[in-house]
Amino acid sequence: MNIRTLNADEIECRVQQITEKGCSLLLYKDARVDMKLLDEVFGPMGWQRSHELINGQLFCNIDIWDADKKCWIRKQDVGTESNTEAEKGRASDSFKRAGFNVGIGRELYTVPFIWIPLSKEELISKGSSKWSTYTKFSVKEIKYNDKREIVNLIICDNKGNERYRFPHKSSDKITTQTKESSSLKKTFNLKWLNMPEFMKWMLDEEIEAKNKGVRFSLRNLIDSNYRIDDNAFNVLTNAYIQYKTNNNLS
Repeated sequence: MNIRTLNADEIECRVQQITEKGCSLLLYKDARVDMKLLDEVFGPMGWQRSHELINGQLFCNIDIWDADKKCWIRKQDVGTESNTEAEKGRASDSFKRAGFNVGIGRELYTVPFIWIPLSKEELISKGSSKWSTYTKFSVKEIKYNDKREIVNLIICDNKGNERYRFPHKSSDKITTQTKESSSLKKTFNLKWLNMPEFMKWMLDEEIEAKNKGVRFSLRNLIDSNYRIDDNAFNVLTNAYIQYKTNNNLS
């Protein structure tokens, strides 16, 4: 049976990174969407969920009944803790990841990099160059090609204003948002390598990519956010490897 792609109202937006210039967004599905689609495709009695500890890690099993083979087909994955309820967070996260293995929401792996400029009125200073915002975002429209890749995406804020559109308009009709996104890129400064929060940001991005089952590229991450030459990038790469080694993370 084919599992359909996610509708716009089944996708959530979360601020992934925020600066005084704007924020990047992460698109994701919650566990209720997985349950809804499993019921929709296989029927409420056609699938089952269980959890088990393997080497101290909580795994989720999604078993789907194969009527032709007369047996249960299992998909399994592990979860990570949430910032609030650790055990509940791991259970929910492992379920959502197992859902990806079934094929639910796998098209989210093709989400383009989403950068949204923020006005001063939308920013909340948390000190030490840390920022937050009360502005919420949602997916208004999303379309896919026959390969289940995202080809159109519109994101609005909680006031109904369009804040992001993919693909961008042609170069002669480029949107203000796109121009601002390009100009927001700062030139990479080697001094930042001495800042623990910068190293932690790269590490968090790598962990997030692995959690989504996406290949992590340090080059793509840096190029998406900063202007950097090859020599500086080589220095950054060596410093990042050393940072992970020093923290037993390699």
